[in-house]
Amino acid sequence: MDSLVSTDWLAHELGAGDLVILDASAHLPATGRDAAAEFTAAHIPGARFLDLRSLTNPASPTPSAVPTAEQFAARMGALGVSPDDRIVVYDDSSVKTACRAWFIMRMNSVKDVVMLDGGLAKWRAEGRPLENGTVTTEPSSYPAPAHAAEMVRSKAEMLANCASRTEQVIDARDAGRFTGETIDSVHNLPGGHIPDARNLCYAELYREDGTLREADELRALFDGAGVDLSAPVVTTCGSGVTASSLLFALDCIGKTDIALYDGSWSEWGADPTTPKETGHAA
Repeated sequence: MDSLVSTDWLAHELGAGDLVILDASAHLPATGRDAAAEFTAAHIPGARFLDLRSLTNPASPTPSAVPTAEQFAARMGALGVSPDDRIVVYDDSSVKTACRAWFIMRMNSVKDVVMLDGGLAKWRAEGRPLENGTVTTEPSSYPAPAHAAEMVRSKAEMLANCASRTEQVIDARDAGRFTGETIDSVHNLPGGHIPDARNLCYAELYREDGTLREADELRALFDGAGVDLSAPVVTTCGSGVTASSLLFALDCIGKTDIALYDGSWSEWGADPTTPKETGHAA
């Protein structure tokens, strides 16, 4: 699991000149939580606030779309990040938003990016040091990176896949929203799913303390959901956040032919012309 580091590892690396720690926390509106205010109140020493919620492409018709290469470079530059830095991302979010940050970085050619296992909650529970206050950094010149657009699927590509079944689709939402037994209250849409999708709720990937399960456990979860790990996979969810947990877990077990449907149900479910299914996966 080369993309994952422990709290012990990070504690020993704190203060390294080439290490950048980014707080990628973001929260669902219903929680009433303010990620920026919480960062100011307490964060890992030396961390910088990524402001993941705003790291999007507002010009895209896709809701909350991943940023362009230029938008990504601008944010990294504003945070004083260099392409040669080692980056650790973490969060304190129930929806594991650090995985979304990890994915955005990977698709923008950041190779040396890892996620803190257990996030801020584990760090805090272990009594490790915290800082408070706002953080300012000297901006850097961060060039626009090579942008791996092939790691993201559009609605048109997902519609084509409904006919070809070239790529398996895995939905990271809870079973109620996937089957249509409950509404998608986050996006104010009826429940349901993309035809022929499989369902593996992102929360199942984690232990009670928020750490990621071992590789053999992850493989068993995907297998139990009816996923063929030898075939390509596209992940989806409500808006591209929890689907990133599936991508991170797949990466940790060595799977590389993976992609994200970034529009997810907020786009698919809102379009009356897209095909939809309800009930459990076949």
